[in-house]
Amino acid sequence: MTTASDMRPDHWLFRISPVGVRPYLSLIRADRPIGFWLLFLPCLWSLSMAPAAVGRLPDPWLVLLFALGAIAMRGAGCTVNDIVDRDYDAKVARTAGRPLPSGQVSLRQALMFLALLLAAGLAVLLCLTPLAIVLGVASLAPAAAYPFMKRFTYWPQAFLGIAFNWGALLGWAAVEGTLAWPAVALYLGGVFWTVGYDTLYAHQDREDDLSIGVKSTALKFGRATHRWVAIFYLGALAAWAAAGWLAELSWPYALGLAAAALQLAWQIRSLDIDDPYGCLLRFKSNKWAGLLLSAGIVASASIAS
Repeated sequence: MTTASDMRPDHWLFRISPVGVRPYLSLIRADRPIGFWLLFLPCLWSLSMAPAAVGRLPDPWLVLLFALGAIAMRGAGCTVNDIVDRDYDAKVARTAGRPLPSGQVSLRQALMFLALLLAAGLAVLLCLTPLAIVLGVASLAPAAAYPFMKRFTYWPQAFLGIAFNWGALLGWAAVEGTLAWPAVALYLGGVFWTVGYDTLYAHQDREDDLSIGVKSTALKFGRATHRWVAIFYLGALAAWAAAGWLAELSWPYALGLAAAALQLAWQIRSLDIDDPYGCLLRFKSNKWAGLLLSAGIVASASIAS
């Protein structure tokens, strides 16, 4: 099994940026925006589904704020993960070239950069409702815990899902000032979804993970990965269907959900867990599943009377 890497040293961002900035762009995975999409999409779902958004497009100001917040907090999450895992990353072929293990960025510099990213995230958060601010602060606990979970449990992907889909709660609170069951259903669906797609991602590293003693659902599921990912994706679809029903969305949402289901089914049907490049491709394709669901929400809300 060869090792895949989605690092792009020839990416246009690196070509146009000053040399001293490039390691920091790499630290936040600026050349690999899939993490931004997977963090931002649950926010967009709730921003579009909340009752105050019905009959119109989601508030552009809130969409912009959440996009900026997703950029900052995704970068912060990557930085924390690299700080915690710097010794492990040095032992894994796919991650040995990252800024910390390769020495391009010192630990002190990474910590200072993390502080800047967190300050940017806080600035965005303070523009939201009081409940959203409280929820945003609360989200730091699972986000901070996640990088350590692979040392203790075969389920770090579940902890990633808990942290990564917080925007489904936060977005609803930003629009409504309260929480409601559709937001909770969106959130639970996102958690199931994340366990599924991050299992695909973890299959890239399973041999290295096994040799250095870290855990993942890829190692736990092994050859049963297809069945388990299907179970988690079905759980996601069921929760998202419940969210649409609770929010009384109309038929375009069903079409968007069906299209997302077909995309997820393609991932499972075509998956070869021994092909790291294929696992990476299917992981990254989840942007389209999330966008299809978003399109269904927006279309349904827009035609509501």
